[in-house]
Amino acid sequence: MKTHVNRRTVDLSSYPNLVVIYLGMRVNRITGIKTLLGFGPRISASAAAQPEGLLRHETVIYSLFPMHVGMRQYWRDLEALLKWTRSDPHRQWWQGFLKDSGGTGFWHEAYFLRGGMEAIYDDIPQPIGFLSFAPAVPARGPMFGAAARTGKESGDRPVVSEKELYDDPAA
Repeated sequence: MKTHVNRRTVDLSSYPNLVVIYLGMRVNRITGIKTLLGFGPRISASAAAQPEGLLRHETVIYSLFPMHVGMRQYWRDLEALLKWTRSDPHRQWWQGFLKDSGGTGFWHEAYFLRGGMEAIYDDIPQPIGFLSFAPAVPARGPMFGAAARTGKESGDRPVVSEKELYDDPAA
């Protein structure tokens, strides 16, 4: 029996500044299981709170072994995404992760409807995504923060500055 394909597409004209971001957390060491499972409920609660500009949040399982899960999010624009990343609870999560990854690795790749892409890979031992084919460079200077990597600097202070991350003797 033949089935007919129901083909549909979308009209994104109402979302000229749309940002799609894929994020992932990978367990690198046994202690990372606790870290990863601890994030689940907090991430779900944060997305359920519908931060301004978040259009859609979806959970993704990349692999079971090594455990590697993540999400795909659709944001109205980069400004809304950056505003959320620089507010709590995200700011607290990110500051904590950069001090101690808890046996995990984190990455994201962002795609912009108006053009451009950017990514970061923190403690990701095996190449994935862009990292599997594009040259890796240190996330320093103009490549340090997501806003700078997009070429759309924000006037807001980043969650953690390069100086704080690399020059802090207590770190």
